[in-house]
Amino acid sequence: MEVAEKKWYVIRVVTGQEVKIKDYIDYELSRFSLDKQIEEMLVPTEKVVQIRKGKKISKEKTYFPGYIMMKADISGEILHVIKSVSNVLGFLGETKGGEPIPLRQAEVNRMLGKVDELAISGEQINIPFSIGENVKVIDGPFNGFTGTIDNVNEEKRKLEVMVKIFGRKTPLELSYMQVEKI
Repeated sequence: MEVAEKKWYVIRVVTGQEVKIKDYIDYELSRFSLDKQIEEMLVPTEKVVQIRKGKKISKEKTYFPGYIMMKADISGEILHVIKSVSNVLGFLGETKGGEPIPLRQAEVNRMLGKVDELAISGEQINIPFSIGENVKVIDGPFNGFTGTIDNVNEEKRKLEVMVKIFGRKTPLELSYMQVEKI
């Protein structure tokens, strides 16, 4: 039996169930002894830090919701086994009754490059603040003061907030953790 070249495909699945469906596909393929036809299957995720009620919450967020990337040789029964898994909607780019179309190498490089970039960058803070928004200072010497966001510095993770002190507007540089939305 000749070994066909493995290519990248994208499986469309129900959003929010990507990891569970990937695990179930792995299980089904090993049950039918088809797991040798798959080289790699991944759900691209990124680590996001959100600030809720003044606390940092680290969370895994799916980068391409509703999609699983798979490098495989899809000849034979493998296509039917994957499509029979519950919550699998089909393959990206397939025509009705036809074979799925593999990704072009440029698309694969771009998507995998983004996955690697996310793995390297580690945690990213989701910026819940925007310029012009009213906030209350909840930490530091200006605790209890309210002001308006004048500038957001994403690199330093700082906000410049204009606060009225003794009737004059004064700029304060505060971290995301020191303020909350009003």
